[in-house]
Amino acid sequence: MMWFVVKSLLSGVIVAVVSEVARRSPGFGALVASLPLVSILGMMWLWHDTGDPDRLAAHASATFWYVLPSLPMFLVIPLLIRSGVPVWWALAAGCAVTVLLYTAMTVSASRLGIAL
Repeated sequence: MMWFVVKSLLSGVIVAVVSEVARRSPGFGALVASLPLVSILGMMWLWHDTGDPDRLAAHASATFWYVLPSLPMFLVIPLLIRSGVPVWWALAAGCAVTVLLYTAMTVSASRLGIAL
């Protein structure tokens, strides 16, 4: 249980740091947020917990495929906000688009023989 608390605290600190950096400098905050910190931490936690290289490799590979459908969200949200859509609705729409694209990626990947 203590390991879970350590992982949670460290992960939370990273999110808080990104938020503070973005508050001071949106561009630099975006750069820091775009770093695959969560993915790297997730792989570190997975390796620590399992020590299984095949599981880690499968996780990293699946992460690549799931990053692709998440990218349009970062175009949809600013487009909607700049068009006058309230921020919370723009965020919700961006998330909805991402969920639809995740679903499409999952179905497409299985048909193409890509293990996710």
